[in-house]
Amino acid sequence: MKLAIVLLAGSDTPDGAGRMANAFITALEAQEARDEIRIVFDGAGTTWLKALADPEHRYHRLFENVRGSVAGACLYCARAYDVVDDVEDANIPLLDDYKDHPSIRGMLADGFHVLTF
Repeated sequence: MKLAIVLLAGSDTPDGAGRMANAFITALEAQEARDEIRIVFDGAGTTWLKALADPEHRYHRLFENVRGSVAGACLYCARAYDVVDDVEDANIPLLDDYKDHPSIRGMLADGFHVLTF
């Protein structure tokens, strides 16, 4: 199976934390099943990377377990949320496939099922 997991939920609410954790648990399950996975941080989801890169963060270990599946973060959104430096400091690529955004259409064209959290 090919899964693209797009994290749109921001880091500023408990609801966003729940969505992030569910996205990563879904990715972990897919990894264990040897599925092909791409995780994309988009929209307010780009704000997670500074916190997740911190070894003291509650979800840092979970993030590190799925890091190899992270395709990148939306360049446009990272700029809009003023987190470009945080994304780069976390060693996550900035995606600019279509007008400075990741291409959801491209993932669909490549056969990925796209899940949004």
